[in-house]
Order: sequence, then structure tokens, then C-alpha cells
Amino acid sequence: MTSKIKDGLILGLIYLAAFFTAMLLTGIVVFVFIKGSGFLRWSFLTTVPSILKGTEGIAGNIVNTLYIVSLTLLIAIPVGVGAAVWLNEYADRSRFVRLVEFTTQTLAGIPSVIFGLFGMMFFGRTLGLGYSILTGSLTLTLMVLPLITRNAQEALKAVPDSYRFGAVSMGATKWYMIHTILLPCAMPGIVTGVLLAVGRIVGESAALLLTAGSGYSLPKTGDGIFHKIMESGGTLAVQLYLNMSKAQYDAAFGIAAVLICIVLVINFLTEVFAGKIDTVKK
Repeated sequence: MTSKIKDGLILGLIYLAAFFTAMLLTGIVVFVFIKGSGFLRWSFLTTVPSILKGTEGIAGNIVNTLYIVSLTLLIAIPVGVGAAVWLNEYADRSRFVRLVEFTTQTLAGIPSVIFGLFGMMFFGRTLGLGYSILTGSLTLTLMVLPLITRNAQEALKAVPDSYRFGAVSMGATKWYMIHTILLPCAMPGIVTGVLLAVGRIVGESAALLLTAGSGYSLPKTGDGIFHKIMESGGTLAVQLYLNMSKAQYDAAFGIAAVLICIVLVINFLTEVFAGKIDTVKK
């Protein structure tokens, strides 16, 4: 077999793998939307479950999901990216640094239910936060920190050293070089880590059942944002699990379709935002 035939065969297998991946995603999305189409109506998205009113909507769960995603990323992104910058640009290869990297890798492999148990005992009981959105967000922050940190660190490592040497030789300080050159160049990798974190946050249920609870009420007018984060709040994934446990499969597929839409929208907005930041930095 000639090298040209081998190259053609490998290229064909690569295209086949890409096609299979795309079809797999398309098949899952189409299947979920077909099964959940009966529940995808406006009242399902804008009401909360009520026996008196005869409604079974998920508006409260949507709001809770957005609260937890926003609050978790608000805490995790600065800490995760900051840790990556320190590990890659400032820390030497000491035993302590290797211990930090080993700890980060170990945290990434711990089952989510263990994070849930820890969050319930430490944030919920020891700190007195109880079953609340804040407790769930702090717990999820611990879960996604390794993901964001490792992706950001690998993205920084991928930036050529010539960029660093060139900036320093022109008299730039190290921090100026980091936030004007390295971070914009590493932005695609950082965004990838954030998107993976969003996917894990949106799809998490075990840890949130133990920390955030399953409340589905909407924020009350005049209470403010801080009042809501101290209340119990079940996300869409938690409500999906509860519906499946009650054999309410149609409603569960409806929630799954909404989850897919939210993830797609968040991914799109994150890509746009990252692109604007990259443009401004350049």
C-alpha cells in the first residue's frame, strides 16, 4: 500500500469520525425535541407548578439555573484563571507547586455526590447557609475550578515564549505582558474551559439536590437578588430528575429540550463575548 493510499484512507476515517460525531449530536437533539415537543409551550416556560391554577411550568427552575450558573462562574472564573496564571507564569517547579497541580487533577476526578456531601456539611451546616442557591453555587465552584484552571493553564502554555521575551525586551512589566498579550492569545482555550464548566453546571443534579434543594418559586418583587440566593432553588436538571423519578417522562423530555436550548445560547453568547474581548485587546 502506497503512502498516498494510506493518507487517503486515514483522511477518510477522520471525516467518518467527524460525521459520526455530528450525526450523534444531531440525533440526540432531534430525539429530545420530538419527545418533549408536547410540553414546549409558552405556559410551560412562564409558570410554576400549582395545583390550584392547574399549571406545571418550569419558570422557577429556569431562573434558579441562571442564578446558579451566573454565581458559580462569577466566583470560579477569576479564581481559576488567576490560579492558572500563577502556576504558569509566576510559580517555580517546587514541590509545593507540583502538589497544587496534583491536587487540581485529583479534584477533577472526585464524584459530584462527594462534593454535594461536603457542600451540605460545610457550607450548609457549618457556615449556616442551609439549602440555598448560594450553597449550591459554592459547591459547584469547587467542582468546576479544576476544569477552568487546567484549560486556562494549557492555553497559556500554548502561547509561544517569543511573545513573552519580545514584550519584556521592549520594557513591558510582567503583569502588563500577561493581561495584554498572554491572556488575549489564550482566550480560546480559556473560553473552552468556561464552556465545559457551564455544561457541567447546567447538567449537575446530585450535588445540587444535597445543597440547593428543589425549590421552584420565582423571585418575589422587591426582595432583591441577595434574598433569592439564600433560598432553596432547584435547577432544570434537578427538576428533570424529579420528573423522571415520578415517571413523568413527557415533562422530563420537555425540560431536556429547554436545557439544550439554554446551553446553546450560553455557548453562543460566550463565544461572542470572548471574540469582542480579543478584538479590544488587539
